[in-house]
Amino acid sequence: MKQTYFPYNPALKQALLSVSNLMEAKIKTRDGQLEGALQQMATNGGKFLRPAFFWLFASLNGQPTEEKRPPLIKLATSIEVLHMATLIHDDIIDDSPKRRGRVSIQAKFGKDVAVYSGDYLFTIFFDLITTTTEGTPFLTINAKVMHRILRGELGQMADRFKQNQSLLAYLRNVNGKTAALFSLAASEGAHFGGADQRTVTLAKQIGQNVGIAFQILDDILDYSSGDRLNKPVLEDLATGVYSLPLLLALKTDPTELTPLLNKGRQMTLSDMERVRELVVNIGGVDQARQLATAFTKKAEEKINRLPAGSSQQALNKLCKHLLKRNS
Repeated sequence: MKQTYFPYNPALKQALLSVSNLMEAKIKTRDGQLEGALQQMATNGGKFLRPAFFWLFASLNGQPTEEKRPPLIKLATSIEVLHMATLIHDDIIDDSPKRRGRVSIQAKFGKDVAVYSGDYLFTIFFDLITTTTEGTPFLTINAKVMHRILRGELGQMADRFKQNQSLLAYLRNVNGKTAALFSLAASEGAHFGGADQRTVTLAKQIGQNVGIAFQILDDILDYSSGDRLNKPVLEDLATGVYSLPLLLALKTDPTELTPLLNKGRQMTLSDMERVRELVVNIGGVDQARQLATAFTKKAEEKINRLPAGSSQQALNKLCKHLLKRNS
């Protein structure tokens, strides 16, 4: 478990350790192969960013009491479990050989075990939220978030190899597959931490903006420093997922890009490297970075309207760390 995006915070560190321990207990199963796959995913270098986000919003009015901690830990864990399940299924769909620099579950254990692993995590997710959100609107909200995530993934699949994809379509997909979970973590944390409705609404908006900025910066890293993320450079390009830098470069100057992209799955490594060069030279990366900065600034403006305190300060630092991910 890493905490790359957060300053040292003893209370947060303890909360994330509790999340990690609960997750480890929940993924135990009598099927040795399934448990092995889940253990690999749980210890595969995740940063626990979303549960940390949840905890910071749950702590806006001070650290939760010992009485309130157990249900909050369950909710924070549910968010990471849902995130893990979507990652496993993503790797199956993309036939990805690696996840976080290590062999992916589907590559190591096979697609059958990977599918069952993702499904098993969904059952853990439902168990965690049904025991903590009953009598609140968040049982329904969690269901709607799952629907948004699926819509985002379906939208991305429908837009594969589509060179005329609009910025609106890109943002709609990102709102589902990435921003929805950040928004849930923030608003759910604020609500169950005892914040008023105004703050819960602010939290939801902050999570959405941070999630969009996070995905854009992830897209940029494919073109600028993929090795640092331990993911194959331009893996998305190889599967026809056109991320923001490429889409912006296409709108600016498609002359040399179009013939290369027209090759579809027949693109060679040399072709992909040329696309990478063109996207950078045309300015797609710089334009994408500007958009990520704009969404981050929106989040920062709203964070400044939250109750003052250590959690608000940590959230402000988070936004600055996010912007540094591509430097």
